[in-house]
Amino acid sequence: MSDTQAPKGPSTSQRKRARKLVLQALYQWQLSQSSLSQIEAEFRTDNDFAKVDIEYFSEVFYAIPKMVDELDKQFDVFLDRAITDVDPIEVSLLRMGTYELMHRVDIPYRVVLNEAVELAKQFGGTDGHKYINSILDKLSLRLRSAETSRFKKS
Repeated sequence: MSDTQAPKGPSTSQRKRARKLVLQALYQWQLSQSSLSQIEAEFRTDNDFAKVDIEYFSEVFYAIPKMVDELDKQFDVFLDRAITDVDPIEVSLLRMGTYELMHRVDIPYRVVLNEAVELAKQFGGTDGHKYINSILDKLSLRLRSAETSRFKKS
């Protein structure tokens, strides 16, 4: 690498793996209420973190539990039922997507939605991906209005 090139960031596959692990770790936290550090230690033992965007995993996994109420308030208005009646995987995906829409503006809103939908297809209920897409799409219009308006016009 020459002195003028910026260091490369994490690859798309490393970020995808990190999202998948964050989802699984949040799900475990939600169900077990174990400490975050204990869950992270288990995940580091059981998974090859050399192929994971570790910075993303650590940021998102530790931030979401601290802001659950704030995140839930953002998307609660779009739910068609009480949050306690929403599948735990879908709740975790909604929190992840909401966090990214609010705090990771470096990630385009379309990527946020697409990644959440793909994880919902892999881990969620039969039509969970449609539910996730609908809620995050509505939320993106509110949280990323400048970005979404550019795409909605074209």
